[in-house]
Amino acid sequence: MPAPAQTRLSVRVEGIVQGVGFRPFVRNLATSLDLRGSVRNNMAGALIEVEGGAEAVAEFLRRLETEAPPLSVIERLVTAPLPAVGGSGFEISPSDPAGERRALVSADTATCADCLRELFDPADRRYRYPFINCTNCGPRFTIVRDVPYDRPNTTMAGFAMCADCEREYEAPDDRRYHAQPICCPACGPRLSLLDGAGRPLGTGDSAIEETVALLRQDGIVAVKGLGGFHLAVRASSEIAAAALRSRKHREDKPFAVMVQDTGTARQLCELDDVGQRLLESPRRPIVLLARRAADSTCTPGGMGPPNIVSIAPSVAPGDRYLGVMLPYTPLHHLLALALGEPFVLTSGNISDEPIAFLDGDARTRLNRIADAFLTHDRPIHIRTDDSVTRSMRGHATVLRRSRGYVPQPLLLPRDVGRPVLACGAELKNTFCLAQGRRAFVSHHIGDLENYETLRSFTEGIEHFCRLFDVRPEVVAHDLHPEYLSTKYAMDLGAAGLDLVGVQHHHAHIASCLVDNAETGPAIGVALDGLGLGTDGSLWGGEILLATLSGFERLGHLAPVAMPGGTAAIKEPWRMAAAYLDLAYDGSPPWDLAVARRHEDRWDLVLSMARSGTASPMTSSAGRLFDAVSALVCGRDAVNYEGQAAIELEQLARADEDGAYTVPISSSVPFQLHAKALVRAVVEDLAAGTSGDVVAARFHNGLAKGVVEACRRAREMSGGISTVALGGGVFQNVLLTERTAAGLEDDGFRALVPHEVPTNDGGISLGQAAVAGAQGTGH
Repeated sequence: MPAPAQTRLSVRVEGIVQGVGFRPFVRNLATSLDLRGSVRNNMAGALIEVEGGAEAVAEFLRRLETEAPPLSVIERLVTAPLPAVGGSGFEISPSDPAGERRALVSADTATCADCLRELFDPADRRYRYPFINCTNCGPRFTIVRDVPYDRPNTTMAGFAMCADCEREYEAPDDRRYHAQPICCPACGPRLSLLDGAGRPLGTGDSAIEETVALLRQDGIVAVKGLGGFHLAVRASSEIAAAALRSRKHREDKPFAVMVQDTGTARQLCELDDVGQRLLESPRRPIVLLARRAADSTCTPGGMGPPNIVSIAPSVAPGDRYLGVMLPYTPLHHLLALALGEPFVLTSGNISDEPIAFLDGDARTRLNRIADAFLTHDRPIHIRTDDSVTRSMRGHATVLRRSRGYVPQPLLLPRDVGRPVLACGAELKNTFCLAQGRRAFVSHHIGDLENYETLRSFTEGIEHFCRLFDVRPEVVAHDLHPEYLSTKYAMDLGAAGLDLVGVQHHHAHIASCLVDNAETGPAIGVALDGLGLGTDGSLWGGEILLATLSGFERLGHLAPVAMPGGTAAIKEPWRMAAAYLDLAYDGSPPWDLAVARRHEDRWDLVLSMARSGTASPMTSSAGRLFDAVSALVCGRDAVNYEGQAAIELEQLARADEDGAYTVPISSSVPFQLHAKALVRAVVEDLAAGTSGDVVAARFHNGLAKGVVEACRRAREMSGGISTVALGGGVFQNVLLTERTAAGLEDDGFRALVPHEVPTNDGGISLGQAAVAGAQGTGH
């Protein structure tokens, strides 16, 4: 019988296929099907040539997508016929460095179960080795200097493989086959504990033992992680937590806590299925969870008698939620097991600075905070903070998108044409590079308010441009001329790149639309702190009719003065004064607690608000929350962004159904008169209504007001019934859930962001989408 006809195909694979065990998988799959050919990395991803019987080749293509390694993401698979050449065997060929870079880099990934078993197996040669990894886990984005993702292009280049590691690296059936960060105690990075002067206090296991001893003595230890340094203390020690808070200059903002396992997390917090999936996912983000009672009985590690574990008050003062994460590096696992109780793991920086990630810089900047440094000699190439998530409306929702998520791109609804750089906002900054339909939203940069953060921003842009071979031709930016991100864009414009100004709240809504694979038109509800409007005033409570390419302002919160400008952001009582003056037609009650607390400046602030002196008008929803928080919670000054609103949300009684009323004007654009909410708050408090009920009625009233505004917008827009919710105020779970439920009950389809933050961390994605959709990218 004649030999069956042979089929040979070229298979081009794009996506996350480098550094995730994809080539070994391809080789083993092809071999199991008795196919011939090769696979190699190239600048676009991976290139396969496969030859064999037609049925076997078809089976290969099917299983290529359905059985790919867990960390891989196949975006695109393109086949083309080739002449059959015969031959035998299937090999992994050297990487091809030619062509346009389209290869994607995997995010850093938590230690896998196989590596954990080896880590705690006394018979394994990597027993208790803090840098164990394989093709399914370990550092990726934070160690990559360039692509293709090969060892010479990572910070592991300086560690020559020993004979044993090289044998595993070259063995096709080994889990570490072509694992670029492969190492072991004989050839890999080494762990050290140093004092503030750089003197060694221990190495290897003794470094971990001494670190645990320091923590048990209420010490503060700087721990080098995947993307930078953390500061660690025992979570049960009020002495240590208070000292950390004092030295770090972080008065109230909660610290995150690392626990050894999901069982411990469940003892401390309410844990639903979504929260558990987030905690245990390979991305290992911080997960915001509702706290149980202050003290819980738990058994660390599931072994031995139960211990009483408490979280010290200074860890998350007055907060009903706790940021919890599981260990995601081998070092974390070793520390958690040795310490046997939860420990704070917060960013290694002075408040408002970027996280330290270089050894020398960390010792300089953290020397007055940390008593010792648990570090190692594997360099971190780019700083990356922990990601922050929570469960909202039954979905995983990202509040800060960074380690574990970046640099995986998001898919845009349409090709942007010419490559776009979107510079983001001032606070919670991220930038975004868009090319084709890929949007590379950066790791969390932070607030662009100092030189160090600005340098992190500019270095990050350079790194992304090099890593993904993007040469921006269009630069999108916020309208506010004083944002450092805008000034950076202006400099690029002066150098010849095309500039596109994108209104802040339009960017919020565009980001939500992209997150939900929509293009509009939709009714956009953008509630946040502040953003410069197209009329030059400060917006922040907006009802828009929006597509990706443009928007119309249909309505907004009625403007109110911000007495003292930025001072009113830091001191919410000023907003209370302005709203009270508006609510009571210039004659606010004089016997209110907030007025008595500030009687020395009350008249002056009212005079500023009335005259407009240093008091810009704003439609900001964030400032409305500030005003009500000062009235209900007594929150007169804030130590971190959003503090007043967070405390008001957490005070609100969940089972209260009562709601205040928000009148809406008949003007165009229409206005929601939030002063009525403020007056209702004052009257309820005067009648003796408890603060938790008042807080709930305020939330319910604002949610109902938004729904009514959307009804008005639906009428004005000819029946559009899709509503996109965006802006930092929608981090408020109670408001978001009440608003979305009310919209859906009224026949609307409510969209909320899940993959990118609804706060300013998502602005850059929206800017990039708008720039592309407006045609400036074509």
